Amino acid sequence: MNDTPLDLQLFEELKPELTSYCYRMLGTIDDADDAVQETYIRVWQGWAKFRQESSFKTWVYRIATNCCLDKLRQAKRRVLPVDLTDPAVSIIEPRETLPDSAWIWPIPAVADHPEEALLHRDTLRLCFIALLQTLPPRQRAVLILKDVFEWSSQQIADTLGMTPQAVNSALQRARATMERTQLRSDEYSRMETKPDPELLNRYVEAFERFDIPAIVALFHEEGSMSMPPFTMWVRGKQNLSEFYALTRWHCLGSRLFPVEVNGGYPALAQYVPSREGAHLEPWGIHVLETRDGRIVHVTNFINSKLFARYGLPERIDR
Repeated sequence: MNDTPLDLQLFEELKPELTSYCYRMLGTIDDADDAVQETYIRVWQGWAKFRQESSFKTWVYRIATNCCLDKLRQAKRRVLPVDLTDPAVSIIEPRETLPDSAWIWPIPAVADHPEEALLHRDTLRLCFIALLQTLPPRQRAVLILKDVFEWSSQQIADTLGMTPQAVNSALQRARATMERTQLRSDEYSRMETKPDPELLNRYVEAFERFDIPAIVALFHEEGSMSMPPFTMWVRGKQNLSEFYALTRWHCLGSRLFPVEVNGGYPALAQYVPSREGAHLEPWGIHVLETRDGRIVHVTNFINSKLFARYGLPERIDR
């Protein structure tokens, strides 16, 4: 690539929205970052052959889409636990896990323009990401570019090497699939736009005391909780009480700190006591779905590697 400040600046200006595009395609920030990095390398290598027959943006998105399609060619669909299995019948400490590559993971803020992030916030919600993963990859790309980024059919056709008619056909099929697909995560997420701050505060206070009756009282009667990478998830107040009692030894003494995920959605980062008890260490990111001032579902993304993504410390002294 012709290494000039202008060329590098053009790519850097596209990078935030390119990252959010790749995240919607792939369902995880790690893969999205890898795709953006691979896109950068291919742009660099192909700059001398770029004839400006299309816009720089269209060309870069064509490369990024191909990077995503390459990653998806051998990959299985990423999911959330509630869409993978039924709730646990017997309440035991969770044991069965799946690798990180099986799950959708939350993403920190990547947009430079707050107004743009606000406009497209709903298309970064975890339920929407889960729905996108049910689409064939090229249909997924068409729907994201059309319904999220609001590109014209001609621009999408130029990007994906299709005709406008083929784009419109793929878009129609993708929308039909999204409308008829029934996921529990979608059902749980068709709730309030954001949890009430007061409810979040009460959740933090109850959880940090690990007052099980107080925690469970914040849930709807059929409220639930999941914990990727564990496949097990729990539904119903009685089952939640039993589960929290079983895991009390691990969570007692935790601290929760506010973070934002997926387009500014409020969440909580949980630190747990280390084995020697001298400090607190990263454990999971709690994302609450609520309705009528009660919790419908909590997804606790148990993945300490996420904490660095959010600029959170590796440990907290007690």
